[in-house]
Amino acid sequence: MCRFIGVEKATEENPDGYSVALLCRTLGVNRSTYYAWLTARPAVTERQSDDDELADRIRGIHVDSRGAYGAPRVHAALRRAGHVINRKKVERIMRERDIRGITRRKRRYLTKQDATAAPAPDLVRRDFSAAAPGTKLVGDITYLATIEGWWYLATVIDLATREVVGYAMADHHRAELVTDALRMAAGRGGLKPGCIMHTDRGSEYTSSEFREEIGKLGLRQSMGRTGICYDNAAAESFFGLLKAEIGTTVWESREAARADVFRFIEVEYNRTRLRKHPEFGYLTPLETRARLQRDFTPAA
Repeated sequence: MCRFIGVEKATEENPDGYSVALLCRTLGVNRSTYYAWLTARPAVTERQSDDDELADRIRGIHVDSRGAYGAPRVHAALRRAGHVINRKKVERIMRERDIRGITRRKRRYLTKQDATAAPAPDLVRRDFSAAAPGTKLVGDITYLATIEGWWYLATVIDLATREVVGYAMADHHRAELVTDALRMAAGRGGLKPGCIMHTDRGSEYTSSEFREEIGKLGLRQSMGRTGICYDNAAAESFFGLLKAEIGTTVWESREAARADVFRFIEVEYNRTRLRKHPEFGYLTPLETRARLQRDFTPAA
């Protein structure tokens, strides 16, 4: 109501220039209340301008994350860019402007158990943490829909860094797909002797081809129970993230799906996606690897 009182001259709200005293009496507003409101207006305008500027930065971060980041990661990204800001303020602005992170879709399972193959023991037991890179890995397979037919992706993730250290894509999900992903992990992941390789009990992972590769690399095979998603939750969580953030349900071709997955893993996920490390705070997987390798390097 105070904005209609205006000052003692003609304005858009008060075209006839009635006095403040008259308007206050007419509208039943205390004059001191009006002047307090008038004094506070510059500060309110400045705060609104600051909020609008911050909202633009938040939208930029949100768009760059393919709409995936909620308030915690947006706040972390702002701080990394040098902005000292309270997380609750970020939450408020995102709530007021309806800027939301992506909610992941429920996953359907692909791998099927080979009842004739003996499973490996569960060496992880839902402890998806690791002190050093190359000591504990998880793997899984998912499928992507394309107009040309299904496209399959196998991944290997290092639990110390959550980096995707190995992956392979093909128009099938035979044992060679998961074996190729494991070979890539061995080639670039710096795996330690006795490193655990944990998966579900799918026939691809109980195959002789995959188990022979496990033996050649000096790894220890581990498997969760059949049909218990929590036993391989870290691997399955990545696929939920990938499908939610890429946002495409059907690709025009397998090659288009390959290109999108490659970009997501190599450019967006490993290098730029923030994840909260229990000790170091928000870091990307590659930053986490560098930090851990530095901390585990003996002093000269």
